[in-house]
Amino acid sequence: MVVRRNQRTTRRRRAVIALPVVASLLLLMTACGGESSSASSASAGGEDTITVFGAYATQIEEPWDGVIHAALNAEADAGRIDYSFTDDIGYSGDMERVLRETAEQNAPDIIFGDAFGNEEAVRAVAADYPDIAFVFGSGGGPAEPNFSVFDNWIHEPAYLAGMIAGGITTSNVLGVVGGYPVPEVNRIVNAFIAGAQETNEDVDVKVTFLNSWFDPAAAKEAALAQVGAGADVLFAERFGVIEAADENDLVAVGNMSDQQELAPDNVVTSVTWNMSPTVKYVIDQVSAGSYTAQDLKDFSMVGKGGAALAEINTDVIGGVPDDILSAVEEREAAIKAGTFRVDITETTPPGSTIPDA
Repeated sequence: MVVRRNQRTTRRRRAVIALPVVASLLLLMTACGGESSSASSASAGGEDTITVFGAYATQIEEPWDGVIHAALNAEADAGRIDYSFTDDIGYSGDMERVLRETAEQNAPDIIFGDAFGNEEAVRAVAADYPDIAFVFGSGGGPAEPNFSVFDNWIHEPAYLAGMIAGGITTSNVLGVVGGYPVPEVNRIVNAFIAGAQETNEDVDVKVTFLNSWFDPAAAKEAALAQVGAGADVLFAERFGVIEAADENDLVAVGNMSDQQELAPDNVVTSVTWNMSPTVKYVIDQVSAGSYTAQDLKDFSMVGKGGAALAEINTDVIGGVPDDILSAVEEREAAIKAGTFRVDITETTPPGSTIPDA
């Protein structure tokens, strides 16, 4: 467990528009090499370099797809792959068109992407191009011969983040803003709640789902409603929540990537997902000619370096007590040693607020 101490930065108020747009670009695009939609991030490799295409339903500024993009850009920078991508494809049928055009015109060795909301289309295309390795985020299983699946199994660091949130709240009210109440999100939120309850048996966790994967304005609005109901620590499962914490001098927990740069005085830690182990494994398989359809779940968990709690910032407003830091450190060590398991609970958290679809 890494703890950041005594590094308080000068507080700078951000414009309302700047945080969700500019800050996200600085954070994710810097990590991803500064590429734009439909751009290419080609390596300097030769003719035998593996070719990879990224197909993203959302903008890559959305942290989920941004994590995949960052891992692939890192492999391109290392000269192991030639990488290009298209983002913001959406959910109205364009995913199938983009994938078919790419398969026909470019025939990449691997296509990485996000199948949530486009599951049938992605699997249909994969079945028609068995010589291409399709590797997609999915709630379903793998399909022979070429369709592998992964997901962000970050419930373990979410539990640790919940311990921190439960230990630092002064109102005993936490807020969580999530995308959809689907198993993949529910398990993160439920783990966060369980962690909070370990360090604070009196904690009340208010959960709001947006029924959207990327709507920073709606996420901020939902978070502000939770602040109005007494929440003083916010878990930003979706992008936009940290801005609400920043504007109200409250503490936030980031998600997917380390989001401390968005609000240095407010983000205490982040629940992070690292796609590098998954990406490296698949590239190695394809390079060796041994690729098979698999469920790549294990590569996104703490044990293989696919999930982690980001550095803890003890300089957030109100600080972090030493006893909470010690408790989190002990739990983290037990998770890594395999002596403590975080329950995987994928049902919708009781009492959640869910807007009409």
